[in-house]
Amino acid sequence: MGDNEAALARAVLIHGPLSRRELTSRLGLSPASLTRIAKPLIDGGVLVELGDVLDGTVGRPSRPLDIAPDLGRFIGIKLTGDHLYAVGTDIRADVVSDWARPLTDKRPEAVETRIEEAVDALAVDSLTGIGVSLGGSVRDGVVRHAPFLGWGNVDLAMRLESKLQVPVVLENDLVALTEAERWFGAGRGLPGFVTITVGAGVGYGLVVDGRVVRTPDSTVGTGGHIPLDPYGPLCTAGHRGCAQAMLTSASIERQVSAASGEPVTYDEVLRRAADREPAARSVVAAAGTALGRMIALAVNLSLQPAVVLAGEGVELFSIVEEEVRAAIAEGRDPDAEPVEIHVDRSGFRAWARGAAAVAIQSAMNGLGGR
Repeated sequence: MGDNEAALARAVLIHGPLSRRELTSRLGLSPASLTRIAKPLIDGGVLVELGDVLDGTVGRPSRPLDIAPDLGRFIGIKLTGDHLYAVGTDIRADVVSDWARPLTDKRPEAVETRIEEAVDALAVDSLTGIGVSLGGSVRDGVVRHAPFLGWGNVDLAMRLESKLQVPVVLENDLVALTEAERWFGAGRGLPGFVTITVGAGVGYGLVVDGRVVRTPDSTVGTGGHIPLDPYGPLCTAGHRGCAQAMLTSASIERQVSAASGEPVTYDEVLRRAADREPAARSVVAAAGTALGRMIALAVNLSLQPAVVLAGEGVELFSIVEEEVRAAIAEGRDPDAEPVEIHVDRSGFRAWARGAAAVAIQSAMNGLGGR
């Protein structure tokens, strides 16, 4: 597949269905060039023409192009330190099935067995590819370092491919989630944005000029120890008031449990805070201010005034939006662009969907043989 054909297929996949007029404008092509480029994609079953649609212009009705709905089926798998979350998706990463199980044994061979169970349980017909994401450093299908799992230099992708006989893409979980938001989620259509995730950890991803920034530092959790509150609690590394100390679900649970004198789960903390229970409300409000400060820092330094909030702890935002926006305003120049906040509330599904998205991207890059 040539560059123009690949660009056309990607545009239709991400933004379609699109009329030919919209495509010529988006891709900078003449109508004749678009027809020439689209023909082999239609003949090869990558694109399909939809029924006639009146688009308000003079002439015959438009026949929008869309991606073929049966072009591929995918599985996305997110590994944490103690759980596996899996989803089956279509070519646009829309979730059609899900499956989750604990990881009681973190040895690579045991996790591989659990992944095989997930693939069997999801029973995705005509499986095209599998994406696997995890927290840590990965490169060329190898887990270089995964602190939550205690792994180092595990050639996971090759080992899974040999067992499952399906292409496997391995990616850092935050990079994968950011790719999913860029192609299929809250960041679709935005030229640049920051991704911030809250939950078991605090993640930071960046999209500039339509591309996810990928550097060695993008996979090591550099956003987790940004200082946000000089009077806040200590994180596990001894930093006072950093992002990990202020925003992770475990830290929030510990603070409220200590204040109330009883163990409290994260969901219970949010419920109590919403009910204005003093101890929970105080801790959660401080977390909201910290999140607003982090957003202000991220958009100020990246020069990208849009933010996608995601992660399994993101429901925090619905309770502390006022504190978040006040802290953003305090940390943002009044002449700067307003900050757009887009919230992905799909929780752990967002992580697994991110893994599926990188498998979809890999499959799209390999469509030349169709």
